[in-house]
Amino acid sequence: MTYLRSTSALAGIALALGFGLPAAAQGTDMAALEAAANAEGMLTTIALPDSWCGYGDVIATFKAKYPGITYNGLNPDAGSADELEAVRSNKDNMGPQAPDVLDIGLAFGPAAQEEGLLQPYKVSTWDTIPDDAKEADGHWYSDYYGVMAFMVNTDLVENVPMSFADLLKPEYIGQVSLTGDPRTSNQAILAVMAAGMSRGAEPGAAAGEAGLQFFKELNEAGNFVPVTGRAGTLAQGTTPILITWDYNALAWRDSLQGNPPAEVVVPSDAVLAGVYVQAISAYAPQPNAAKLWMEYLYSDEGQLGWLAGYCHPIRFNDMAARGVIPQALLDALPPAAAYEAAAFPTIDEVNANREAVVSGWDAVVGADVVP
Repeated sequence: MTYLRSTSALAGIALALGFGLPAAAQGTDMAALEAAANAEGMLTTIALPDSWCGYGDVIATFKAKYPGITYNGLNPDAGSADELEAVRSNKDNMGPQAPDVLDIGLAFGPAAQEEGLLQPYKVSTWDTIPDDAKEADGHWYSDYYGVMAFMVNTDLVENVPMSFADLLKPEYIGQVSLTGDPRTSNQAILAVMAAGMSRGAEPGAAAGEAGLQFFKELNEAGNFVPVTGRAGTLAQGTTPILITWDYNALAWRDSLQGNPPAEVVVPSDAVLAGVYVQAISAYAPQPNAAKLWMEYLYSDEGQLGWLAGYCHPIRFNDMAARGVIPQALLDALPPAAAYEAAAFPTIDEVNANREAVVSGWDAVVGADVVP
């Protein structure tokens, strides 16, 4: 996936994902789509915790906008692999356990398409999504991105780690955790790649293998806590240092309201950007509600909802060019400089890393990460 950099102060916050592209109408009859979605009466999502990317407010706004559609959210803490398994296991199930839509890591989009788990749909703002951030026929399309960061409970951690290398120091014994299982969670899988990149490995299989060695050393040193970290576990002191997406860390920091105080750091030795994608299940019980959900997410309103949750939406620069982004949202983001060195791995690199991490975690690291 190729991304161009912009030198403007505004676009420095995000990479130039289609800057200035005109909005396009795909001929969608929104009134007819809304009527069809209302007739279905339900939308089933999966793996959308309220604190992730501002989804709590995004979902609340959707529900208020479309009161005729019951929102059914499954397993908010599921990983990308869990989402695909939910589609597979519910192919013949038209009930409430079958997800209509997916929000999955970049590597999982093409894999799900190849397996026949996705159906194509092009939203009405399709032309403002960069070509290299979407599948040509609409089976999946990028939605937002963030960078890998550390969230640190500064009540318990005196010296905030500034790099992956710092995490190996003896002072961090029993303090460092991932926010997912690296055998199933896209976030955790890419955290391993970021650790490998911090040692000079190129994105892909090489970084995955180097990252596994990093976590082996972290585990052997006693610094790694094999518990899925969240804001609650950080506050309780179970996992004082989390490796997570910046938007999760920033939202969790806000939710703690200073109790305990937390600091969010983009590590100096590896700035890895992670892109997620949206898709509609090929077996969606409510396909029209799924399409309406996509239309909402890729509208200016939906994109700004993600931005309010500290995520960089895929249509960021299109909206910036039209002057529709409130300055307050821009001011709430971390400094643009934190993102200037961000590396955006290609789909092939993400897939190669995923294969290396998933297949090698048990043998190399040997730590069973529990929920």
